[in-house]
Amino acid sequence: MDKVFPSAAAAIEDIPDGATIMSGGFGLCGNPENLIQALHDKGVKDLTVISNNCGTDEYGLGILLKTRQIRKMISSYVGENKNFERQFLSGELEVELSPQGTLAERIRAGGAGIGGFFTPTGFGTQAAEGKETREIDGKMYVFEKPLVADYTIVRAYKADRWGNLIFRKTARNFSPMMAMAGRITIAEAEHIVDLGELDPDEIHVPGVFVQRVVQGKGYAKWIEQRTVRPRP
Repeated sequence: MDKVFPSAAAAIEDIPDGATIMSGGFGLCGNPENLIQALHDKGVKDLTVISNNCGTDEYGLGILLKTRQIRKMISSYVGENKNFERQFLSGELEVELSPQGTLAERIRAGGAGIGGFFTPTGFGTQAAEGKETREIDGKMYVFEKPLVADYTIVRAYKADRWGNLIFRKTARNFSPMMAMAGRITIAEAEHIVDLGELDPDEIHVPGVFVQRVVQGKGYAKWIEQRTVRPRP
């Protein structure tokens, strides 16, 4: 059982126009850069993308926005992307904003097969419009539906050929729960190691949730907002 594909292009080859894709990453940290670039190069379009944010104008998922390959974004934070702003205000891009914790729980619920949940977050705001509300123990809650995807793309620090994954620090972010919520999960890894090299107690995503693995390369470690103190 070898889940390693020869390239990112080969791993995403069957993703069709109109697919729903979950993409791991928080800001520019932990983005599946090789898989995003492969989607860009393939030219797949009309995508619905579920991700905390949509990168910046030049990096991360932002390169798919720039070429108008994304039809809809389901996100929490979108403030670093001017293309996003322009396309949203012009009506070119459909946007569903979700509070960050709610977004994470919707993804987790999708992976766990849960039909939805009640949360107090968003009650009395536009985030609750059109949704079921309920009073529980004297407090008002909003019903949120789970999120699932046709494909999930994530970036791991280490993987083996069975698809067991380990993430590194902040790059872990949404990726483990997204891996569970995708019908097909594709992981690019900074390091692909031999079977048995990963400590079972350190594995963040078991291989049962991962269908394809790709060796990542050329990581740039982008910084969204460089903030430094002036030299004396």
